[in-house]
Amino acid sequence: MYQAKNFDHLLGTPGFSDTLLKNHFTLYEGYVKNTNTFLDLLSTKEVRTPEYSELQRRFGWEWNGMRLHELYFENMSKDAKELSDGPFKQKLESIYGTIEDWKKNFIGVGAMRGIGWALLVYDKKSDELFNVWINEHDLGHFVETKPLLVMDVFEHAYITDYGIKRADYIEAFMKAIDWSVVEQRFVA
Repeated sequence: MYQAKNFDHLLGTPGFSDTLLKNHFTLYEGYVKNTNTFLDLLSTKEVRTPEYSELQRRFGWEWNGMRLHELYFENMSKDAKELSDGPFKQKLESIYGTIEDWKKNFIGVGAMRGIGWALLVYDKKSDELFNVWINEHDLGHFVETKPLLVMDVFEHAYITDYGIKRADYIEAFMKAIDWSVVEQRFVA
């Protein structure tokens, strides 16, 4: 059984009210609970039945919702860490030109219309970094890439504090990135 991680250390993060964060933590805990529920239910159903098929489809939604939220909260900090001058920064600059150009592109992905996730992913096979959009939790994943930076752009991630001003939320998120976590994901 999976246990929800505690992200209370993020309370007090500039740009994120404690109310918004607590609500978001509760939503994440629901994904963990539902992941466990679906695992239990799947074990009771016969494979190749309509019930099993529908549960299996829904399981991916809950699992990815759980994991994406964990990655999202883990790459945030109330005391944001700056991007260091190392291999990761060099890789970003080799692909995007400058950190500002990468940032502009990433923010552009996050500002796209619709609900979903903006991710910076690493494809080890091609040694490339991509800013990508994941629509919902279960659509748009780039197979065999490693998520390095995850930004939730579903309304629940910002509407409490920012209403429909997603751009203001994205600006706050960019200031709350713990680059040491992102860099560690890249080298691991």
